[in-house]
Amino acid sequence: MLNALLKTMRPRQWTKNVFIFAALVFDKQLFVLDSFLRTLAGVALFCLISSCVYIFNDLSDVEADRQHPEKKNRPIASGILPTRVAWIAGLVLVGFTLGASFFLAPGFEAVIIAYFILNIAYTKWLKHIPIVDVFVLAAGFVLRVHAGVTLIQVERFSPWLYVVMTLLALFLGFGKRRAELTLLATGAGSHRKVLEGYTLPLLDQYLMIVSSTFIIAYSLYTFSAPNVPENDSMMLTIPFVVYAIFRYLHLIHVEEAGGSPEEILLTDRPFQIAMVFWALAVLAVFYFA
Repeated sequence: MLNALLKTMRPRQWTKNVFIFAALVFDKQLFVLDSFLRTLAGVALFCLISSCVYIFNDLSDVEADRQHPEKKNRPIASGILPTRVAWIAGLVLVGFTLGASFFLAPGFEAVIIAYFILNIAYTKWLKHIPIVDVFVLAAGFVLRVHAGVTLIQVERFSPWLYVVMTLLALFLGFGKRRAELTLLATGAGSHRKVLEGYTLPLLDQYLMIVSSTFIIAYSLYTFSAPNVPENDSMMLTIPFVVYAIFRYLHLIHVEEAGGSPEEILLTDRPFQIAMVFWALAVLAVFYFA
């Protein structure tokens, strides 16, 4: 049962919380021990609150998940994890996370509360509204970035990163919807009601618009943000970002992947290599240039 609970908490999804490190890295505090430890603690607490959301989401979607070709194997939908145990575990984790986040930073707790309320609203109502559902998912990523800002004393964190993060999250969200629509085909609406509001051509247009705008916004950030080096060396990271976007589009259109962005991050070698080179380039530009 403990293994079933851990599976329901979606530890693979915790990779999304790496965005909390954005403030630490781009404000040049990665090697400041106190800031690093506070951010690391914040990531751990965000992992717990996001796991609570997944637990409550599975409890809410249990009947729909039983009709899904893959989600029917989830612990709650399959009956391995009793609903009563899931409810208790979710409530205990919420209580602990809220208490611990307050002692870490009151501003951080406010972000945790906002994230939790937003996702509960998403689980109950907002996930059934086309376009709004993806914007809510994007808001979750932006809140992660802001959570990192509340944990440390930020000096020159650029608001451009909020714009870039919003566009990236929209790109991943629409890509996820396209993968779901492709996988479920004609029965998509019966598995996820919101998919009735999308078509493949429409989602392709959304992806084209968002991916193009993201690349432009990131490019503008690399030479116009107040905290980037004055020699414009941050522009050297643009090719890695462009390749990663193109690779993701390739996976969506050619290999019909993208239903789980975290799976691509954890399993696709070319994408991983691009991200590693991007990260090394960012560190070299901000800390060693």
